Amino acid sequence: ERGGAAHVGGGLHHAYAGHAEGFCYFNDLAVAARVLLREGRVRRVAVVDLDVHQGNGTAAIFRDDPAVFTLSVHQEHNYPMPKERSSLDVGLDNGTGDEAYLAALDRAMTRVWAFAPDLLLYQAGADPYADDQLGGLALTFGGLEARDRRVLDEASRRRIPFVVTLGGGYARQFADTVRIHTTTCRVALDAIAAGGRA
Repeated sequence: ERGGAAHVGGGLHHAYAGHAEGFCYFNDLAVAARVLLREGRVRRVAVVDLDVHQGNGTAAIFRDDPAVFTLSVHQEHNYPMPKERSSLDVGLDNGTGDEAYLAALDRAMTRVWAFAPDLLLYQAGADPYADDQLGGLALTFGGLEARDRRVLDEASRRRIPFVVTLGGGYARQFADTVRIHTTTCRVALDAIAAGGRA
């Protein structure tokens, strides 16, 4: 109703329909999408998963569902192994930094916008950060904020409602994870306000 929301405890993208995996006990992204589709409140849902780890559970659940487009931009040589097949997977090399990451994201998002979703579920992992203990990408604070703005500002501009879930985040300094998640929430609030529905 307001154009966007953030759920600070969500984004359990490794869980499959039949089992828990990777710290994720049930796939809340999949449940949300399935309920809204079943109720007829949306016809198409896009899941944009920008955690450092592929959203394998989400990809498996929606593999054969044409109503859900799953994008995962992740570190290729990291958990999970093997990977599932998303609608679009972008596996990045170890050490990928801001410039290459954002260029890859821009290319991938053209497919999401072409899908014309009625709802965007955005898994905003904090773990592509350069000092994350479970990740091997090299994004800075500025790069992560630019990532969030590319997704959420454009969704707002297109008047596509979004839900942000805050995945990952294992920085050596706990305050860094807090800073990343807080910035994501601030960007989401800015995008909602820009859409005139705050």
